[in-house]
Amino acid sequence: MEFAGHAFAADGYHATSVSDIVDGLGVGKGVFYWYFKSKDELFAEILADSLRSLRLAQRDAIAGEHDPARRIEQGIRASLRWQSEHRHLFILMEFARTELRFAPIIRQGDQQTVADALPHVSAGITAGLLRGEDPVVLTVAILGVTANLARVLVLEGGEDPDEVAVAAIAFCRSGYVMSDNAESTRRIA
Repeated sequence: MEFAGHAFAADGYHATSVSDIVDGLGVGKGVFYWYFKSKDELFAEILADSLRSLRLAQRDAIAGEHDPARRIEQGIRASLRWQSEHRHLFILMEFARTELRFAPIIRQGDQQTVADALPHVSAGITAGLLRGEDPVVLTVAILGVTANLARVLVLEGGEDPDEVAVAAIAFCRSGYVMSDNAESTRRIA
């Protein structure tokens, strides 16, 4: 799966054949078909495995943290680091979003990500650490900002994931408007 993931990311899903994969591994097609019925099944398994790996990285990053706002921040950092360290898998996930047969796997992963993050956002709202808005909307906004920055700055731009995490966290903490005090001062002047 590791070899195939790199091959798909380097050459593209459509251009990579089962023959390319088995030839690259030095095994026969029979070995491939012992484990997978098709190239689609292999790719779907790579996606599912990647999503599990990302969730584990996020879970491990927040383990033991009691402050819900800090858990969210650590989850953002872990996500960006994972995506940087597993660029080939990140590329495959982005491709899968555009393919009818694989998009449901990514949508399910997105739904699971919201379900995983929602308790932390809700706890932050309850503790008065986050704005008292609809927790689902706030969760999706945090995840959307993080995902877009990951794609544009980390994947496409090659930027340091820790620096991007700082920007993502700062934006999610304050949004795009100046603080209330600064805004009211500006309006008075």
